[in-house]
Amino acid sequence: MEKIIYKEESYSIIGACMEVHKILGAGFLEIVYKDALEYEFKKIGIPFEREKEYFVNYKDFILPHKFYADFVLYDKIILEVKGVSEIAEEFTAQCINYLKVSGNRLSLLVNFGEEKLSYKRIVL
Repeated sequence: MEKIIYKEESYSIIGACMEVHKILGAGFLEIVYKDALEYEFKKIGIPFEREKEYFVNYKDFILPHKFYADFVLYDKIILEVKGVSEIAEEFTAQCINYLKVSGNRLSLLVNFGEEKLSYKRIVL
């Protein structure tokens, strides 16, 4: 059986997301959920960096386009926040790209746009 990486940290992050979804429900813009998550992370003591900037290195050249991860938590988990009707495959690809440029191993893709909170673990 494969070990789940960052199990306790992931549990805390998803718990905060569930709390936000329980209070706000679906239908808000992503920025509203990010603001509420920032509040929750501070309240429960989860270390985070919001809108962390990553550069893409191509053949020892830094490309002009940058990636901005919604949150990096515990200095090792990327959280991508969505507020859409369902999680599309391009969002998974986006998380994989974030993992590649960051060197992190785990991304959590969380969607607040559905009646029930949905999330996906992406491991690189």
